[in-house]
Amino acid sequence: MNNSYFSQLEKIKILSRLKRVEGQIRGIQGMIIEERPCSDIMVQISAAKSALTQVSKLILENHVNSRFNSSTSSDDISQVMITEVMELILKFIR
Repeated sequence: MNNSYFSQLEKIKILSRLKRVEGQIRGIQGMIIEERPCSDIMVQISAAKSALTQVSKLILENHVNSRFNSSTSSDDISQVMITEVMELILKFIR
C-alpha cells in the first residue's frame, strides 16, 4: 500500500484531534485515580472512542482522495487502486 501524505492543513486538523483525545485519555486516568463513578468513566471512554473514530475517518478520507485524485480520469482508476481502498475500508469498519 502506498503511503499517504497530508497537506499542512490536514496534519493540523488530525494532530489537533489527537491532542484532544490524548487529553481525554489523561482525564480518564485521573477519573480512575479519583475513583469516579463507573458511569462517568464510561461516558468519557465513549467520547474518546468517538473522537478516535473521527480521526480515522479524516485519515481514510485523505487516503481515498489522494488515491483517486491522482488519477487524471476515471479510465486511470485501476482495479488495484479500488481493491486497496476497499481493503482499507473493510479493516476500518471491523
